[in-house]
Amino acid sequence: MNTQTRSASRRIVAAIAALAAVPAVVVAHHSFSLYNNEVTKVFTGVVTRVNPDANHLQIFFAPMNAERTNVERGPDGKPIIWAVEMAGSAQAATQGVSVNNFPAGTIFSVGMHPLRSGELAGAREGNLFKCPAKKPPTAGKHCDAVEGNTKHGEGALAPAKP
Repeated sequence: MNTQTRSASRRIVAAIAALAAVPAVVVAHHSFSLYNNEVTKVFTGVVTRVNPDANHLQIFFAPMNAERTNVERGPDGKPIIWAVEMAGSAQAATQGVSVNNFPAGTIFSVGMHPLRSGELAGAREGNLFKCPAKKPPTAGKHCDAVEGNTKHGEGALAPAKP
């Protein structure tokens, strides 16, 4: 075998190896082992921003206090920010979840499985409810209890599980 043939063969083998590795990366990306599926936290919060990533849309929000009069704040006085990760932007849009439909200031309720690491983020579980503009729920309630709410997905708001 001459040098050119060996070089071409090596390039082909390298290309095949690279292509074979792609499915493993894609499958690993969709692992939900980072989330504690034994726990479901339910939040009513105020949207701070939406990250419309193609793979996983994320809503960043400040949880409201139990009285639903303000957002929870840390020792520094700044709002505590959580993130909920959902399906990709295209799929989320079919349920009415988008940057335009959830602008900053929107009050919504969501159930989610928190990260095992303890970071303030989680994967969406169940339905998402949006309160009408400037109408938070009453103390201890969520947006699914507010007249005029909109439902984004199928079913009820996920129940909390400690």
